[in-house]
Amino acid sequence: MVVVGAGPAGLTLAYLLVQQGARVTVLERDSVVGGISRTVEYRGYRFDIGGHRFFTKIAPVQALWETLLGDELLTVPRLSRIHYDGRYFDYPLKARNALTGLGPINALRILGSYIAARITPYPQENTFEEWVVNRFGRRLYEIFFRTYTEKVWGIPCTEIRAEWAAQRIQGLSLTKAILNSTGLNRRSSAIKSLITSMSYPRLGPGQMWDACRDRVLAMGGTVLIERDVTGVEVQGGVACAVTTSGVHGAERFEADHVVSTADLRALVRALGPAATPTTHTAAEGLRYRDFLVVSLVLDGDSYFPDNWIYVHTPGVKVGRIQNFKNWSPAMVPDEGRTCLGLEYFCFEHDDLWSSSDERLIQLAIDELETLGLASRASVVDGTVVRMAKAYPIYDGEYRAHLDIVRSALDAIPNLHTIGRNGMHKYNNQDHSMYTAMLTAENMLGTHPAGAPHDVWAVNTDFEYLEEQRVERGAGG
Repeated sequence: MVVVGAGPAGLTLAYLLVQQGARVTVLERDSVVGGISRTVEYRGYRFDIGGHRFFTKIAPVQALWETLLGDELLTVPRLSRIHYDGRYFDYPLKARNALTGLGPINALRILGSYIAARITPYPQENTFEEWVVNRFGRRLYEIFFRTYTEKVWGIPCTEIRAEWAAQRIQGLSLTKAILNSTGLNRRSSAIKSLITSMSYPRLGPGQMWDACRDRVLAMGGTVLIERDVTGVEVQGGVACAVTTSGVHGAERFEADHVVSTADLRALVRALGPAATPTTHTAAEGLRYRDFLVVSLVLDGDSYFPDNWIYVHTPGVKVGRIQNFKNWSPAMVPDEGRTCLGLEYFCFEHDDLWSSSDERLIQLAIDELETLGLASRASVVDGTVVRMAKAYPIYDGEYRAHLDIVRSALDAIPNLHTIGRNGMHKYNNQDHSMYTAMLTAENMLGTHPAGAPHDVWAVNTDFEYLEEQRVERGAGG
């Protein structure tokens, strides 16, 4: 079996298959494993490509995390807030905090806008804007949702599908926020509560995937880096081999199954004439948002207590700011210093992506000072890491394109796609891993009696990802 990609989904699948005696070769284009869940080390400082909270409602995923890292999996406090106009607001929004923080006039306008939205809601929720306005009102949407969301995705909220909002913030509304803050939400004996702590590897998420790779190798699997997949050969309607290029030259790997975590656009290109022109056109219509992080080392121990903050303040390009010392003190080797990661969302080859590292570091320093979070004099070092195709975009055309691509891939019975980009689905790490787990059971024939698992159904329940059910009376 050949697995394309050594991120969380690809390595999870390889681990489970090798554990059952299968012969597995993992092909990774990059020089490190982990994908977007890697940890970068720069002069002893460790930082993530975005933040990676290890919280899941999927028991097998939690069990695998604990198996791979044991005591190296820490329990850390969870805190993230919104920075807006020089103030901090709770995230997810809490009614009392948001309304009092924005002042009485804004609070009245927000409540009036919300009432208007409840009286005359959008009859159909096709876009992100319609979905949010129906639940929070237009005023709160304009303040807390529109600016940040358009910064992240680079397209208007009217072009983002409502299902992305449902997937990321389902169950949250101004009504719920008000009821929760007043203690009136008493209808269920099992309530939902935001998590207050989470797991996190002592040396960052990359430690998890380095450990998984090592387990795969120890059990007889193969993990090869710097292999760029250039072709997936199909004969008689089934995938039979994968070809690669790179520093090791052209190579060919025969396979009875091919599992891909690569973005669907790249996979269809690799299929070449085995995919129809219609499929190629649809795949090229799938879009991705790219990402870069400017990691800054600063003198000083404490800048803000959050794991990360969302920057909704207009006038700056930074979207989120991570404080890696608040994830794990081991991420920062020097006493009296802090490592912040300023995250910028962009398109590959746009002005931001193409800027020099020096220019990006200066931009990050300027924006830290503009936001009032740190002075430029406190910054002692910095570096930049770019990550292409970090986020699949849910634009107005993506669903039609995806359906065409899925139909073509389903016609090749031993070609499987898993993970975030492999399914063009905004999965968190645990959901990507779960798609691998279900695919492993399908391939090994160990799924429950009846039809195989529907892997595409993972993460479609639209339940807010950082809430958990708490039985009333258990810890209050």
